[in-house]
Amino acid sequence: MKTKLLIVEGLPGFGKSTTANLLYDILTEKNIEVELFLEGNLDHPADYDGVSCFTKNELDEILLKSGNLENVFRDKVTKKGENYLLPYRKIKNEYGLGFSDELLNLVLKNDIYELPFDKNVELIADKWNDFAEIALKDNKVYIFECCFIQNPLTIGMIKCGGRKENVINYVRRLAKIIENLNPMLFYIVQDNLEFSFKKVQKERTPDWSTGFIDYYTNQGYGKEHKISGVEGAIRVLEARRNIELEIFDMLKMKKEKINNTKYEIDSYRSMLKDKLTLQMVK
Repeated sequence: MKTKLLIVEGLPGFGKSTTANLLYDILTEKNIEVELFLEGNLDHPADYDGVSCFTKNELDEILLKSGNLENVFRDKVTKKGENYLLPYRKIKNEYGLGFSDELLNLVLKNDIYELPFDKNVELIADKWNDFAEIALKDNKVYIFECCFIQNPLTIGMIKCGGRKENVINYVRRLAKIIENLNPMLFYIVQDNLEFSFKKVQKERTPDWSTGFIDYYTNQGYGKEHKISGVEGAIRVLEARRNIELEIFDMLKMKKEKINNTKYEIDSYRSMLKDKLTLQMVK
């Protein structure tokens, strides 16, 4: 069976977005129908970004406090089982200042990536199931950046400080869901983690750097290990990398570990094309 899903994973600044875009270009040149979903895509078919989950009672309370947006919330919310899913980020983008910070903060408390670990696993696995059923029938290749390994690590390890085994089992569960898509994993590595992270710090906004360091050092794993600042964030990234490499070795799927240390786009593209061609014919 042909591969229907390419997954690109790796640490921040290692070149995930570049790799995903290059894979998209390579497949497009081969006249293969392909759809690319980068990190942060609010329409991601297998993940939730900017979506909150409520019980019926919780939703009723939010609606009472939503003012002029009550009808918008009622129109945009979707019911899945006993869960009510609100795409608040899309609403915020559309209504801007009409979506007050006070209301946003209330809704954010129930963001799917702020929920307890077990609830997050339930919702995300269900979303991947829905995607896998659709993708199996589609005549296209999907490319996902970073939602397969990174997101389970982020909530399970970094936010909740959970046991490594729980995080690994989370990824195993997702891998089982997509096995019929014959997925291919590209894991991006760099020789010098500290250099790569500080490089991406310079390239992105100060707000991104501040937010990233705060998230990585002031939650479950960071608090447990009493770390802080840039050096603390790098320590967390090192720990995350170790688990990700363990997961990579454990996964029973087509996979390639790609070294992107040199940042030479032409040779990197050629290498990706060769590896993609080799794996796609297996």
